[in-house]
Amino acid sequence: MNKIRISAVSYTNTKPFIYGIQHSGILNKIELSLDMPSDCAQKLIDDVVDIGLIPVAATLNLPHWEIVSEYCIGAVGAVNSVFIFSNCDIKDVKYLQLDPESRSSNNLGLVLLKNYWKVSPELIRNAADYSHSTEANTAFVQIGDRTFGKKEQYKYVYDLAEEWQKFTGLPFMFAGWIANKPIPQEFMDEFNAALKYGLDHRAELFEELPMRDDFDLQDYLMHKIDFDLTADKKKALYMFLDFIKEL
Repeated sequence: MNKIRISAVSYTNTKPFIYGIQHSGILNKIELSLDMPSDCAQKLIDDVVDIGLIPVAATLNLPHWEIVSEYCIGAVGAVNSVFIFSNCDIKDVKYLQLDPESRSSNNLGLVLLKNYWKVSPELIRNAADYSHSTEANTAFVQIGDRTFGKKEQYKYVYDLAEEWQKFTGLPFMFAGWIANKPIPQEFMDEFNAALKYGLDHRAELFEELPMRDDFDLQDYLMHKIDFDLTADKKKALYMFLDFIKEL
C-alpha cells in the first residue's frame, strides 16, 4: 500500500501529536513532513500531501476537504500563542502588519477588527520586520512559538482566541487534520489512536522538551491548547469560514 503523505505544523503546540505518531506503529505507514502553517496548507492544496494539520482558513482553497480526526489545535478562551500586539489601543489601530507564517490567524484578526472592534486598518503584508514598528498606530499579528514570552513587551496585547470567545461565545479551532481526498477508515482509526497516545503521554513528552523561564510550556500544552474537536469547535469553524467570505 502506498504510504499516506502527512504534513504537520512544526510548532510546539503539535508536539503531543508528533510524539504519538513517533511512538506508535503508524510511522512506517506514512511519509511525515513538519512545516510552517502556511506551507502545510499549500502542500495540501497542491496535492503534495494527502492529510495536513492545516490552518482552517485554508480549507476555502480546497475543492474537496474532509476532517479526518477527532483532534485539532483549538482553544476555549485564551490560547497564549496567537496575538495582536499593538502600539496603541485596538480601536486606534491604523496599520496592521500580518504574520507571513499565518493564514487562519491573520483572517481571525481581520474578522475581529471588522465585526467586533469595528475598525478598518490598512494591511501591511510584506513589512521588513513585520513584528516591529515604532509607528504609534501600528499593530502586529503574530503566532506560534515566536510569541512565547512577548506579552510583557507590549502595552496592548490581544489574545485572539480569547477575543473570539468574547465576540461569539464559542471556542476556536485554529487547525484541523484535513484530507483532500477520501482516506480509508482503517487508517483514520489507527491515526486517531496515535494522536490520542501522544495526548495521553504529555508527561513523558515534557521530560524531553526544554523548558523556558519566560513561558509555561506545561500549562500551554495541558490547559491553553484544547485538542478535542468538539461540536462547538466545529460550529465555530463554519462560522469563521462564513465571516472570512464576507471580508
